[in-house]
Amino acid sequence: MQIQRWVEVSRVLSVLMAVTVETELTRAEALPRSPGSSIATVSESNELPQASKTVKEWVAQIEATTVRVTGVSLNSTDIGLEIVLQTAEGKALLIDATRFRSEGTRLIAEIPNAVLALSEGPEFLAEDPTPDVTRVQVLQQDSSTIQVSVTGNEALPNSEVILSSGGIAYSLNPEFDEEPDEEIVVTGETPEGYRVPNASTATRTDTPLRDIPQSIQVVPQQVLEDQQVTRLQEALRNVSGVNQGNTFGSTSDAFVIRGFPATSSGNILRNGFRLPDTDLAFFDVANIDRVEVLKGPASVLYGNLEPGGVINIVPKVPLAQPSYEVGLQVGSFGLVRPTLDFTGPLNSSGTLRYRLNAAYERASGFRDYDQNIERYFIAPTLLWQISDRTDLTLDLEYLNDERPFDRGIVNDVNFKIPNIPFDRIIGEPDDVSRTETFSIGYNLEHRFNDRWKLRNAFRYTGSEVFNYRAEPLYDTDESGDTSRNFRSNDNFSASYAFQTNVVGNVTTGTIRHTILAGVDWLRNTRTGGQRRFPGSTTLNIFDPIYGTPRPALSELTRNFFTRDTRSDLIGFYLQDQIAFTDNLKLLVGGRFDIVDQFSDEIWLDTTTEQYDTAFTPRVGIVYQPIQPLSLYASYSRSFSPNASTNAAGDFLDPERGTQYEVGLRGELANGRLMVNLAAYDITKTNVATQDRDNPDFSVATGEVRSQGIELDVIGEILPGWRIIASYAYNDARVTEDNDSSRVGLRLQDAPHNTFSLWSTYEIQTGTLQGLGFGAGVFYVGDRIDGFIPSVTLEEYVRVDLGVFYRRDNWRVALNIKNLLNKEYIQSGFYNPGEPFTVVGSVSITF
Repeated sequence: MQIQRWVEVSRVLSVLMAVTVETELTRAEALPRSPGSSIATVSESNELPQASKTVKEWVAQIEATTVRVTGVSLNSTDIGLEIVLQTAEGKALLIDATRFRSEGTRLIAEIPNAVLALSEGPEFLAEDPTPDVTRVQVLQQDSSTIQVSVTGNEALPNSEVILSSGGIAYSLNPEFDEEPDEEIVVTGETPEGYRVPNASTATRTDTPLRDIPQSIQVVPQQVLEDQQVTRLQEALRNVSGVNQGNTFGSTSDAFVIRGFPATSSGNILRNGFRLPDTDLAFFDVANIDRVEVLKGPASVLYGNLEPGGVINIVPKVPLAQPSYEVGLQVGSFGLVRPTLDFTGPLNSSGTLRYRLNAAYERASGFRDYDQNIERYFIAPTLLWQISDRTDLTLDLEYLNDERPFDRGIVNDVNFKIPNIPFDRIIGEPDDVSRTETFSIGYNLEHRFNDRWKLRNAFRYTGSEVFNYRAEPLYDTDESGDTSRNFRSNDNFSASYAFQTNVVGNVTTGTIRHTILAGVDWLRNTRTGGQRRFPGSTTLNIFDPIYGTPRPALSELTRNFFTRDTRSDLIGFYLQDQIAFTDNLKLLVGGRFDIVDQFSDEIWLDTTTEQYDTAFTPRVGIVYQPIQPLSLYASYSRSFSPNASTNAAGDFLDPERGTQYEVGLRGELANGRLMVNLAAYDITKTNVATQDRDNPDFSVATGEVRSQGIELDVIGEILPGWRIIASYAYNDARVTEDNDSSRVGLRLQDAPHNTFSLWSTYEIQTGTLQGLGFGAGVFYVGDRIDGFIPSVTLEEYVRVDLGVFYRRDNWRVALNIKNLLNKEYIQSGFYNPGEPFTVVGSVSITF
């Protein structure tokens, strides 16, 4: 087995080496050569570029290179305000103090050879960051120049305004201006890298993480690249308190946050839009810029949800500078995944921009299915800057995915994991699942003036899922015989969502306010269900014989959960982010929701309709005793309609969630490293439990509680040394139930302890500059099975490795996942994790 593993490594390396050598030869042939010279002489080590040591050398090296600015953050200092520009891959900006000037009450800096690539939109805008600064704006002045402007309050700012990037700081105020130190070392890494300073999921405004009184983590694109992530679940293993849930035969992305489900409950968002029935669809990472995870109740902004938290997938946006990237991943089990990412302007003024992401994937998988994995994905986006104050973005995503329907392995007669190979299947080799998802929408933003802006957006998402499989019934006897039933699901779900909100920045005396007011309307529909064959078949898990004739779909005559459903949600919300001083901030908000749900239970020949209203508040406070440290506390609530009925035939009151959270968030290493520590207590009440006097009905007297501590660390420890790590302790269990045997039961797929650590180091100088190494350890504690609550899934540890090399416009990488070939169950229904796996990649940007 060891030999086979390293044969896999050598195969992938050979492919990557071939691509890399071809790229280098092409590059070398394009270089000018004197007569008689040879390609072999081009790459002598003494001719490789050396690290810059002075400002003049540094400027000369980067003068002709366009740099992507991927983030902007503001920091209050003892003497004023610091504006930090983060760049892609830590590339240095050419900041020239001779291009600083003042106009009226504005300080202006022009930065050449730079292009804005902000995930939140085409420009950065912050209102009233300090008492004498009313506005900070960073925008694309032309196709290769960024403009930074700072507007004072009726005059030029009195306090010092610092513009910094790549470890160099410049004063924008003429009276403070000084030349930077002449001797510097260009390290090639800014505070961006792994650390993203701002997020919008927690407040629906672009807010620094240090000012948010609730636990929020961001998994940036750099982590996705370094770990060679191809599935959303791989990205989220880096976040504390998030675990994989029941993936319904490995055909969807499913998660548990702080012990509560985050799938069909609507807790997964795309760019702030709730997605319909997310237990029916996958997500492709090709168009993901970053993933933001807000822990705790989020109903105050997003409506009826489970109280564990929300996952927001933030897509890539069009850029002003042309860029064309193509990539290829190859690996174990027949993996082949080419991708492309093209972006740039469509007209000379740069007001019309596009982005196109696409991916194709084919793999056989590590389980013994005849059905292969095949996926097509495309995501075009168009940005139109209608005027200086109005932007319109149109985007579309299409996904077509076909793969085996895989329920994993089954328990033995003692409800333990049987001693069988983890690649053995319990269904039939041709069990299949097909998913087709189409999503389209627009986002219109208009800035009335420097203080107020309006946003209106719409999104339609439709998803169709079909599967046909031999479903195990988990009734294994002592001989190993287990029953199976042929079943097929055919469902179509759709959502229509409108969002309108206004954001204003105002002051009342010395107190600054960021006000958000808005209304959401959402309609979710779903039609379909499940059909079953009247009889069952038998398979021996120790000596399986496949090939049981598959009944025609017309022979699946037992209808099960066949229904048409519709839910309408309208919500009105108001929020105020109040800055009493630079270090004392209050967040207060509330939302009123109206939910109308209708269900036609075709299989039971019944119809039901439910109408609920709810008000959900949130209050949080942040105190920053010193600039890099934030202490916070918050109170938040959630609600979710209850589908159960009482003896009188009335629906039960909605479930209500209540969370108390305290925490601290610190910035270390000059802001390059962020640490978040949180403690929380969530109680969900009005949970349906059996009515003792009327056993066929329910009463809303049940309760579950989740308590825990979470620690997240992300950023750069030293130049080139990046880290993302997390630890979570969670105790989620039933605290009240009319069935006393359920009291004390742990919630499903919610381990007590989880731990993750991923770290990379990239050589910064010398002939090996650009060579990097990565390693990760991922631990998941024991969990309660998602199907049989009395069964405990064992803990596991997984070790990953990676190596990469970037040079000029190309990057090559090799990752090994599950280095120790650990057999483990990753979620309920006994879904096994992938064994020793090798994935290699190469990408080139033009």
